[in-house]
Amino acid sequence: MTQRLPRAVHNTNGHTAFDEHGREPGDERQEIEGVLNAVLQTAADLLRTSPRPPSTLNVRVGDVSVEMGWTPAAAATAADGAVAPVTALPVPAAPAEPAGPTLNAATVGTFYRSPSPGAPPFVAEGDEIAPGQQIAIIEAMKLMLPVEAECGGRIEEVLVGDGEGVEYGQPLFRLAADSDLAA
Repeated sequence: MTQRLPRAVHNTNGHTAFDEHGREPGDERQEIEGVLNAVLQTAADLLRTSPRPPSTLNVRVGDVSVEMGWTPAAAATAADGAVAPVTALPVPAAPAEPAGPTLNAATVGTFYRSPSPGAPPFVAEGDEIAPGQQIAIIEAMKLMLPVEAECGGRIEEVLVGDGEGVEYGQPLFRLAADSDLAA
């Protein structure tokens, strides 16, 4: 189903404006709302009457379109014509959040533990660090940006490998929890 939406055309004398269909501009909003409601109703009807849930549902209002899709396994049928049962796809587990406070990337880029190849790392597991101390480098757009500790503590674990890409806010180092420092 394709329906052309009206386009408002305003005249220069400030009087009533009409679109290319000869309707007043207030009619345009009602027509758009009607199209949107029709698309939503069609999508709801398709979902309600579908024998099994689709894997995708795309609804577009501009040049109206409603599309539903099923995974090949869900659409497969047995030799006797019976519908094969839908099997759940495995969902990868979200990475576990580090226990304890972390020092995070302030930008997107490539993470480096040392100032140059072959040099010792800025910090290693077990090192005590102070606020403002440089602990790594992130290369972003050929700029070497220092990573400085926001707080002090003891490095418990390095969470990113040297030369790996990192995202903004990604944990780089895990610090020892306060209870671990007392021990």
